[in-house]
Amino acid sequence: MSVSDEPVSVISQVSARKAEHLSVIASQDVTSRTRPGWDDIQLLHAALPEVDLSAVDTAVDLFGHRLRYPLVIASMTGGHPTALAVNRVLAQAAAAYGLAMGVGSQRAALRDRQLRETYAVVRQEAPGACIIGNIGAPQLVEQDGTPPLSHADVAEIIDMVRADALAVHLNFLEEAVMTEGDRNARGCRAAIARLARLLDVPIIGKETGAGLSAESAMQLRDAGVQALDVGGLGGTSFSAVEGARASLAGDRRGTRLGEVFREWGIPTAVSVVQARRAGLPIIATGGVRTGLDAARALALGATAVGVARPLLLAALDGYDAVAAWIEQFVSELQTAMFLTGAATPADLQRRPPIILGQTADWLRQLEGNA
Repeated sequence: MSVSDEPVSVISQVSARKAEHLSVIASQDVTSRTRPGWDDIQLLHAALPEVDLSAVDTAVDLFGHRLRYPLVIASMTGGHPTALAVNRVLAQAAAAYGLAMGVGSQRAALRDRQLRETYAVVRQEAPGACIIGNIGAPQLVEQDGTPPLSHADVAEIIDMVRADALAVHLNFLEEAVMTEGDRNARGCRAAIARLARLLDVPIIGKETGAGLSAESAMQLRDAGVQALDVGGLGGTSFSAVEGARASLAGDRRGTRLGEVFREWGIPTAVSVVQARRAGLPIIATGGVRTGLDAARALALGATAVGVARPLLLAALDGYDAVAAWIEQFVSELQTAMFLTGAATPADLQRRPPIILGQTADWLRQLEGNA
């Protein structure tokens, strides 16, 4: 049975889930109470920076694309008609500001071809941008009798947005809480390795809020993944999101799990340091809220940062709100670079930051256990 042959009830369920995600993220408190760690990362001030602020160059390379700013509009939405306008606005911003952009999980569009436009609009509005497709690792293996996505399904997903890279998201915390979650993780690593051998585009191993350890990062690298999105603890908690959805559905188990595991994971700053050991490009997603946060992530070794919820909320207010958010973010990033005497992101990475607080404690403990 192909994905498109699944029952209408299943197709409708996936589409409805996408709409609920948008509603919950936009309207409820689903942010982790654990800090991502950016406040623990202190950049060393240069009293004589010897840099012209107007000449600070924030450009970075990602998958053969030159990004004007080291910012990825993180994978968020698609798969429901209400997502069309959001993705259109975000893609217009990606094109205007030279950013990369990811889309939400594309499985829904395999099941219902009418939903394809909610994803394809991204490439239509940003024909030259670096676009990242998206599938879930749980869908690469059998789930309770449901067959895994085929290679043809994955090829269709990539073609749908003419993706420059494919994020395989590792959302097992979310699936564990989700009322209708896919909870079999056995065989996922081998499935990712098979996919990496078959595809012509690079794969990004993408966590979705629980972070990456050094061990996981190296396992993904050894499976053929060519970049890592650490998706660390400290931003939107998808445990909280699914707990809220479970509460709406009267699912007491999921409601309780969502709260108990709301703070589960590895903070983003710790995840960046851990993931560096794999020697791959790193996208630091998870609680990035300012350009200063981005500068701290770059100083730790990230290639770029990913931002989701703040841009989603801005997109609901229209393009001008998204543009204003990006311009403020860029100003903050350039100012942070200027005040460290860094004219480029590479310069910033040659100025090791001071790591304090809980992030330093995490790293000491991890080093001691290595």
